[in-house]
Amino acid sequence: MTDAVRVLLVDDQHLVRMGFRMVLEAEPGIEVVGEAGDGAQALELVTRLVPDVVLMDVRMPGVDGIEATERITTRLPGTRVLVLTTYDLDEYAFGALRAGASGFLLKDTRPAELLSAIRSVVNGDAVVAPRITAKLIEYAAPHLAADRSAEADEALQALTARERDVFRLMAEGATNSEVAAALFLSESTVKTHVGRILLKLGLRDRVQAVILAYRLGVVRPE
Repeated sequence: MTDAVRVLLVDDQHLVRMGFRMVLEAEPGIEVVGEAGDGAQALELVTRLVPDVVLMDVRMPGVDGIEATERITTRLPGTRVLVLTTYDLDEYAFGALRAGASGFLLKDTRPAELLSAIRSVVNGDAVVAPRITAKLIEYAAPHLAADRSAEADEALQALTARERDVFRLMAEGATNSEVAAALFLSESTVKTHVGRILLKLGLRDRVQAVILAYRLGVVRPE
């Protein structure tokens, strides 16, 4: 289990944590290293256990999931937070992503999708539940007006022409394989481009890339 993805479960409902534990422990290569019933306990366990991924509830007493996510991603940027909630309200999704979460899923997500999401965020990708993506962009649109400042232009000029193409497709929600097909590149080449884009723009993951692309007007909400 030395190469297993180490996961911390955070939810104020014991039965919910039990359900997630059963799903995850049945999957080879994933290890549940601990459970927390609120954000404060999660912060203690994350500091001690340093998991690869935290499955984080949003609504909890005391320190809620959004505040806990912000503290975790600030203290331990190598730990990814995947927010799971029963609510698909816009402010929860956008709040979680602004706090540094690498993904947002609903609790009724199928087990296979949850497992795939965990592996995706560990690999540096972002995951957002498809049925809330449109709402998320609609909610964020007023805050993401095109910024054509010198700073914005400088950020884009740091990218090569090919990297700009990849950046635009990323912002439109294309996966690495879809970007590869659209630009007639290999998937490994696309992964290299994505890594360079994140590095040049000082971004943590694809979620931040999407938000930046909308803010800069690279793509616009329809």
